[in-house]
Amino acid sequence: MLAVVGVVASLAGLVWWRARYFRAMTALTMRHRMLGPDGVVVGGGTFELQREGAPAVLLLHGGGDTPQTLRYLGDVLHAHGFHVFAPLLPGHGRTLNEFARVRAADLTAAADEGYRALRERHDWVGVIGLSMGGALAVQLAAAHRDLPALGLVAPYLAMPPRVERFTKLSWIWGIALPATRSSEGRSVLDPDERARNLAYGVFTAGALRALRGSVQRAASALPLVTAPTLMIQSREDNRISVESAERAFARLGSPDKTLEWVTGAAHIITVDFGRDVVIAQLAAFMEARCTPRARTPSAGDSSP
Repeated sequence: MLAVVGVVASLAGLVWWRARYFRAMTALTMRHRMLGPDGVVVGGGTFELQREGAPAVLLLHGGGDTPQTLRYLGDVLHAHGFHVFAPLLPGHGRTLNEFARVRAADLTAAADEGYRALRERHDWVGVIGLSMGGALAVQLAAAHRDLPALGLVAPYLAMPPRVERFTKLSWIWGIALPATRSSEGRSVLDPDERARNLAYGVFTAGALRALRGSVQRAASALPLVTAPTLMIQSREDNRISVESAERAFARLGSPDKTLEWVTGAAHIITVDFGRDVVIAQLAAFMEARCTPRARTPSAGDSSP
């Protein structure tokens, strides 16, 4: 009887500790973020820059982050004549509870839904993915073999061994610690942009497993990619090593692929130091892959 009481008391203590810890992590994520009435973080929701009849580009953000990290890029692409759509992915830019429930299949489905929706309205649709969004973009390119242009920006296509082991054990440590802070350093070196960033700042056990699943799906899909591909990577990336990036690039099946290196930035190179160079390269790449027919917008073009 005493043993049963001890077990019950231990379980009750674990439940209490887990709830208390999760509340503390939730409070941490809200220090720099505010949710709107729709439950989405203010400034981090889906954005779409309209140009009906023009070529379109789907932008996919990274894990734990929001489309805010792609807004500079979206504005430049729109100025270059593209329709731009950057959806907020499932579980992101909302509450920590929702981030805990995200699954790899949800992310893949959302990316595919965004691409198909653009294809229904635009003759030409390119895709650019940042970090985890790069893993989703690779999956899209493998599934849609007619994709005309693929941009991979610091794509997260392989987990570092230490992070891989940590994620595999998340079923155990996640019982007591449902969320954890990153130990991989700063992903944005520019202090102004780091202050503006709307990422959670922590990763839940469930979201880590979703990230791992997305990476595994993308790794398997790399040889199947045939779309013209531009991959841009920082040599000082705090999450992806030079060697890992080069291995992933080598496995890309596309015969038309280019790897460009930048320096002076960390992982989120679309907002960090030197972002203008990164964005200009991506815009030029998308423009170069457009057909003359796709580059002719209809008379109903409009700007937001």
